[in-house]
Amino acid sequence: MRVVIAEDAAVLRELLAQMLMMRGHDVPATVADAEALRAAVAEHRPDVAVVDIRMPPTHTDDGLRAAIDIRHDHPGTGVLLFSQYVETRYATRLLAQGSAGVGYLLKERVGNVAEFTDALERVAAGGTALDPEVVTQLAGAGRRTEKLETLTDRERDVLTLMAEGRSNAAIAQHLHVSAGTVEKHVAAIFGKLHLPVSEDHNRRVLAVIRTLHQAPRG
Repeated sequence: MRVVIAEDAAVLRELLAQMLMMRGHDVPATVADAEALRAAVAEHRPDVAVVDIRMPPTHTDDGLRAAIDIRHDHPGTGVLLFSQYVETRYATRLLAQGSAGVGYLLKERVGNVAEFTDALERVAAGGTALDPEVVTQLAGAGRRTEKLETLTDRERDVLTLMAEGRSNAAIAQHLHVSAGTVEKHVAAIFGKLHLPVSEDHNRRVLAVIRTLHQAPRG
């Protein structure tokens, strides 16, 4: 993969770059602010950009706004946002642009190199990678919690892994069950949540996420 990194903390920025290069990936640019990120992506056309949400100049949502611009201007570039805390409003703003080639992880996941690079590779390939804690908080904030409560514990496990962007085969491997069992769980989930069944992986993820993050009424 060709990866551009945008993180204002110099130590973490260089750590990420070294970690990825040691695993054989190309890191043509590491930058510390949102404007430099936009320029680096335009110049290097990476497969994926790793972007801290809170960056200079305002340290609010500069990274997110740059990520949305990148998704619009360079649709072939995946975006993996990461943050110290779960900020569901930022996750929903990014996902509103579509789920293909999008990720959102907590910074603590970086410590697990295999988990982080797996998420990065999924996003670079056009998939989705959402932190389990992000999924949990999106579900808790949704107005359809009464439907979520109809799911069994195992169906909740499958739903979380679906929302993270994992395929049925990956879910089966993670839960140590057969692919057929996962397919039955997925069908049950879509039925209980009143979602249309889709074979398209990204549409499936987006449908799930839209269900989870709909704002409460009233």
